[in-house]
Amino acid sequence: MTQIFETISLATDARGIARLVLNRPTKHNALNAAMISEITEAANALAHDKRVRALVLSANGTSFCAGGDLGWMQEQSAADRAERIAEASHLARMLQLLDELPKLLIGVIEGQALGGGVGLASVCDIILATPEARFALTETRLGLIPATISPFVIRRIGLANARRFALNANPFNAETAQTIGLVCEIHAATDIGAALERQLALALACAPGAIADTKRLFRAIASGSLSQTSTVEALADRWESEEARQGIEAFFQQGKPPWAV
Repeated sequence: MTQIFETISLATDARGIARLVLNRPTKHNALNAAMISEITEAANALAHDKRVRALVLSANGTSFCAGGDLGWMQEQSAADRAERIAEASHLARMLQLLDELPKLLIGVIEGQALGGGVGLASVCDIILATPEARFALTETRLGLIPATISPFVIRRIGLANARRFALNANPFNAETAQTIGLVCEIHAATDIGAALERQLALALACAPGAIADTKRLFRAIASGSLSQTSTVEALADRWESEEARQGIEAFFQQGKPPWAV
């Protein structure tokens, strides 16, 4: 399945692996209104597509995402307060949909990820990067603040690291990104495809519903909205699911559950 977009490409293979590629290479895949809208549309569709097991987020060209598009930012500069709030709300909605995607979301970063690009990385479950990848929270250089992406960035790298890199827009490399928890693995460009396939193979051995429920559980725990009693009830719900029955049965029979590819 392939859908046609203006600023991204989206395709899903027979295994249920969807690949969303940022596709404005001449603009370093900078975010504009059209790209935000198309990513939002894609994320919403993928969330409800039961055939999709995992999503890979990557980019075409030499940059992953250079943050906000200059033309888009000029439009914001000329807009009134209500229009600015509306545009920021669209970006927040896009990030929220990706963050809450009930599938494993793997980001592949080659080149630079700046501003909103760091925000995109922060909502991924797993980030693979090349040694040449570069990161920066650049908003303060423009007299702005990383407001919309901050909930996701702070949750991912912690408040101390967010201050360390946002307050003076200090750039950092892939190794530092891995140290602070933004990047999970670093691989040479020639090896990153194989590393991605290893992660996808692991995901395809896991129950889709269990992945979705685990992501939901972790978000609730991280937000402080889930009590210990609720976690016990969540586990009981899972034990009563058809996936759990099938998974336990396959384990004792030394076979594969129906979702395993």
